[in-house]
Amino acid sequence: MRMYNPAHPMAIVREDILPELNITITEAARQLGISRVTLSRLLNEKSGITPDMAIRLHKWLGRGPSPEAWLKMQLTYDLWQAEQKHKEYNVIPVKYESESLAYA
Repeated sequence: MRMYNPAHPMAIVREDILPELNITITEAARQLGISRVTLSRLLNEKSGITPDMAIRLHKWLGRGPSPEAWLKMQLTYDLWQAEQKHKEYNVIPVKYESESLAYA
């Protein structure tokens, strides 16, 4: 289990990129080809980065994290959040009769 609280990947955009570019959320949304509401939801951590958004961010910035890196950051964030909500799962583990059927 991860022992830290990873930042939402859009924190990079909210805290570093938008201030550096000195542009509004409305202008950034226009440049990304998405609605202001969509970008606001992402920046406020109300939604996550999709594959489509990861590609848009990479093309918009022209450098920096690859689409795969954006998605990996989102996955890391999502898994940590899920682990916090579900510390105790009510799951009964499968008992394998043969080691050849067990997954590593």
